[in-house]
Amino acid sequence: MSRGSGKQPLVKKAVFWVALCIPALLVFYGALLYFTLPDSPGREVTLTEFSKLDSNSGVSVAVYRSEDLRIEYLQKGRQYWVGLPTKATIFPDSVLGRTLERGISVNVDQQKFKQLIQPATFVVPALVVAATFLLVFLLMRSSASSPFLNAAARKGAASRPLTFADVAGADEAVLEAREVRDYLLDPKKFAGVGAEAPRGLLLSGPPGTGKTLLARAVAGEAGVPFFSMSGADFVEMYVGVGAARVRDLFRQVRDRAPAILFIDELDAMGRTRAGGSSGATGQDERDQTLNQLLVELDGFDRDTGVVLIGATNRPDVLDPALLRRGRFDRQIVVDRPDRQGRLAILEVHGRTKTLAPSVDFGRLATETPGFTGADLASVLNEAALLTVRRGRGAIEQVDLEEAVERILQGSEGRTQLLTPADKQSVAYHESGHALLALALPGSGTVRRVSIVGRGHSLGSTQTLPQEGKVVVTQVELEQELAYLMGGRAADELVAGQATTSSKDDLRRATDLARRMVCELGMSEGLGRRALGRPVAGHFLGDDRIDPDYSAELASAIDGQIGRLVDEGFERATRVLSLNRSLLDEVAELLVRRETLREQDLAPFIDRIRRPRAQSETGSRRAAGSGAAAPAPAPTVT
Repeated sequence: MSRGSGKQPLVKKAVFWVALCIPALLVFYGALLYFTLPDSPGREVTLTEFSKLDSNSGVSVAVYRSEDLRIEYLQKGRQYWVGLPTKATIFPDSVLGRTLERGISVNVDQQKFKQLIQPATFVVPALVVAATFLLVFLLMRSSASSPFLNAAARKGAASRPLTFADVAGADEAVLEAREVRDYLLDPKKFAGVGAEAPRGLLLSGPPGTGKTLLARAVAGEAGVPFFSMSGADFVEMYVGVGAARVRDLFRQVRDRAPAILFIDELDAMGRTRAGGSSGATGQDERDQTLNQLLVELDGFDRDTGVVLIGATNRPDVLDPALLRRGRFDRQIVVDRPDRQGRLAILEVHGRTKTLAPSVDFGRLATETPGFTGADLASVLNEAALLTVRRGRGAIEQVDLEEAVERILQGSEGRTQLLTPADKQSVAYHESGHALLALALPGSGTVRRVSIVGRGHSLGSTQTLPQEGKVVVTQVELEQELAYLMGGRAADELVAGQATTSSKDDLRRATDLARRMVCELGMSEGLGRRALGRPVAGHFLGDDRIDPDYSAELASAIDGQIGRLVDEGFERATRVLSLNRSLLDEVAELLVRRETLREQDLAPFIDRIRRPRAQSETGSRRAAGSGAAAPAPAPTVT
């Protein structure tokens, strides 16, 4: 037995007795206070009243209590007492002297018992403080005896072990994870050919794509214990606690090896140490926790059968020492699923749902580009709730479509009734978006146009982008700007002035134009360069940038953004002017039906007049300048 383990029983006994002494000392201190409190019978009188007494006032007995600083006396059979000022002054002596001069006999009670226990009222609180510090010290001596320093890892999996069959839509990530499963099942097979299995896996990707699910599936396939913690569980305000929890966690996992240790939100404890504020308590604690994690990863023996899996949405902020080979050997991106992946996810989550025969998961997968596994699970759950609300026994296709719309925009605002004039204005606005999407090539398919308010919007136009498109050209992005400005162009074309319906359109158009100028180098005057640095990670969908350029360049950027948005508005105005009669027809139909779908708009497609290619803004630019397309998602305005 090691020396450290031999000390554990002694430490536990010391903790028990010290913890027992603290309440005992507090009870003893309360008893001391009770016995030292002054307790005089009768009524209290003021010092002025007492000073008027003399030997002829009927005072028979007067007693001076030295510790209580009180004079008690009997006057005509009644008891009185008067309190004297503190004995730090000579005032009590002078009062006694004048009392004796007035002929009143005073006896002195020295209260020897209170004199003996009075010092204890100062000693006992000091002992309580010392015992408290001793208890904290003993708890800090060993993490095994301190719940505060223990790593509260969640052990085990669900009642039904998960397998790779439960992980849909992430085929490439599953393929990479199979090697870990094979290593845990048969490590000798790897050792026989001199191969070393990955020591750690880092799963990165957008929220809700199934990183935790994949880690649990690896454990379920291998049949080994599964330990999971969040990176935030390690970091505390007290320096040293996080490092102690890391040590305790790895001790627990090694005792149960072979096993899988899963740390979610790894960036909470593994953020890079570069640029940290030296001397700050929070930074010191985070650095100590990360340093201890690095030490434990280096201490992994190849034959321990322990595999570390980390998950994060921000791989860009992780410390380089954490990502080097020998620690996290393999990095797996778990991205948003494609159509086939979404179909597989829907089929997995649909196993536990009661579905009508008319349900078409293939159609639903087509209508939900950009949805993650968590989003699709939420769609099915929302559809089930709608089914119960409507009193049906099985989920139908209309429930699934309604659930998608609720996920994207919120529930229908049927209580918000529009006046006829407002209804017509919203119809023209949404019809402008729809006609631009139908007229411009590459804008995707118009799935639905509605003037039924949802959330904060009065209407919406949903388009489905081209599935599987990875590269988007500059001309296509300019067409997207025109589509976003279609509602504003319809407002000004019909009403002769702008309305408040375009608030969200203007924000999205401005964000797209800023990305074209600052990130993609698609501007005439600023050249082919990136301007500014991203603030957040790619997987979080935050396009904010930290400006690293001068004020003059910022002014030029603003000018280019304004130019792109204005050109998009001009293009939208030209398209709608050529199709003014169709705009009126679509708006009139939308007012009557409130919602138009793809089949309702099909008759208008062949009648749309499109501007000539040479008149289109931006057609003179080279179409070969492209950019990686963002994750496709239904366009809603």
